[in-house]
Amino acid sequence: MRVMVFFKASEATEQGLAPTPEMLEAFAAMDRFTEELVEAGIFVAGAGLKPSAEAKRIAFDGARRTIIDGPFAEARELVAGFSIWEVRDMDEAVAWAKRCPNPGPGHGELELRPFFEAADLADFVTPEELATPREGERGKLGVA
Repeated sequence: MRVMVFFKASEATEQGLAPTPEMLEAFAAMDRFTEELVEAGIFVAGAGLKPSAEAKRIAFDGARRTIIDGPFAEARELVAGFSIWEVRDMDEAVAWAKRCPNPGPGHGELELRPFFEAADLADFVTPEELATPREGERGKLGVA
């Protein structure tokens, strides 16, 4: 199963401060942990995200679209980075997450969310609809 691991933002990550020695140490610890994930065949992809001050949101209301410029309030509800892991089950994902170093100074939080897989959608989408997309198309619902 694939899980998305969200590294929750904090006031510090949202401020976009120059790295302190403590932050550089946290980054190094996270790099070592990511290398463990790679060696174990767990790590699929990941990246850190810039502060929400550099972000945009698109609000939908029927056919109307509204662009909302960052920064966004409530840093604890934002994401500072993510990883995608391939694990046997949620228990394995939790076991790895418990080994993760704190991604920043002070309070940190991870959120683990499983992806929809083809089997989850069997009642709604046929296997043919989930098949590999034709050239120039994306797979339906982004399901692997």
